[in-house]
Amino acid sequence: MGAAGFVLAINIFVAGLFAAAFGTIAWRNGAATGARWLAAAYLLGVLNAMLEYILPGQNDPRLLGIVVFAVALSAFLICVIGLARHYAIAVPWAWLALLGGGGLLANTILINEPATATLGRALIYQLPYFFAHILGAIVVMRARRRGALDLLLIGFLLVSGLQFVAKPFLAIGLGDAGVENYLHSLYGAWSQMLTAFLLVSNGVLMLLIIVRDVMAEITLRSETDKLSGLLNRRGFEERAERALQQAGRAGIPAALVLADLDHFKQVNDNFGHDAGDRVIAAFAGLLSGGADIRMVLGRHGGEEFAILVPGANLASARLYAEGVRQAFAALSGADLGIERRLSASFGVTQMQPGEGLHDLVHRADAALYAAKKAGRDRVHTADVEPVATDSRKSG
Repeated sequence: MGAAGFVLAINIFVAGLFAAAFGTIAWRNGAATGARWLAAAYLLGVLNAMLEYILPGQNDPRLLGIVVFAVALSAFLICVIGLARHYAIAVPWAWLALLGGGGLLANTILINEPATATLGRALIYQLPYFFAHILGAIVVMRARRRGALDLLLIGFLLVSGLQFVAKPFLAIGLGDAGVENYLHSLYGAWSQMLTAFLLVSNGVLMLLIIVRDVMAEITLRSETDKLSGLLNRRGFEERAERALQQAGRAGIPAALVLADLDHFKQVNDNFGHDAGDRVIAAFAGLLSGGADIRMVLGRHGGEEFAILVPGANLASARLYAEGVRQAFAALSGADLGIERRLSASFGVTQMQPGEGLHDLVHRADAALYAAKKAGRDRVHTADVEPVATDSRKSG
């Protein structure tokens, strides 16, 4: 067995490891559909490498050569599907069909042409692989959020695509000895080493990205209150602290809103906990509906909610709270299974230099208590002294 055959054996082993790794992630996390497709792609990669071992021993390698091409191209196209599924991007089915069908048709038509006959024949063979990798890079580029790993993957996919275009020229430079001597040729050795390097690089990057995103999803679930869909207390405090630190470093204001549903115990006692849950969910929906992407929203516990508003002063945070208060008071209790008017009270305060989340919560809580004491269904603000100001119309 030549050097190419040895590297090919390594590639089989590596592809099998990646197939097992992606398959394990898909098995442990049913939502990781991208990992399922990538596991299938790497399994096809194992099959392709095994067929390449058999190919040189065939008396007439043409038919098996088409099968090898089809299996390899299918692996690359399935990898594109896996990336699209993972990044929640629409799968480019039309382009996949065009690449798969067009590449297979072109190589079937040229089946009687020796692979080393012309540079054009070799390029026609490799171009579908090139475009499959370019399509994969485009899918990642279309992702809404891209970090360093995603950008690195785009780069390696582009390099992987370009190496397929370079292979015909590499064959000319090193001397392609044909299918029958591929495993013992210098070109075969270089070709398989390039494949091994990019196989590992792309596989490791895709594996790291999927593990990163799966862990982020698990963390988000652990920090999310299932009933309201907002952050739970722990999740809110961790994210609010980070947001406050960023606001302090940037020298921008930040405000905190605390909200409490009025007479919520009576809702549960008179109409049942299911009705209370619907009220909680409805109020959380109003908070989210009026929020922008910078805001940190959480269910602080029971019927109490906390909203950190980076970049907002006291007046703008109070305006947000007043909008939610009015929208909640306008809800029909009958639609939520209760026959009573709904209302909520709010306490609002603004961050002062050097303050942390604990200081904000303390003042906002005092303002919320003042709103409750003054008759509920109102917004009170607290400044650093603090001095409370009623901003509502009484209800």
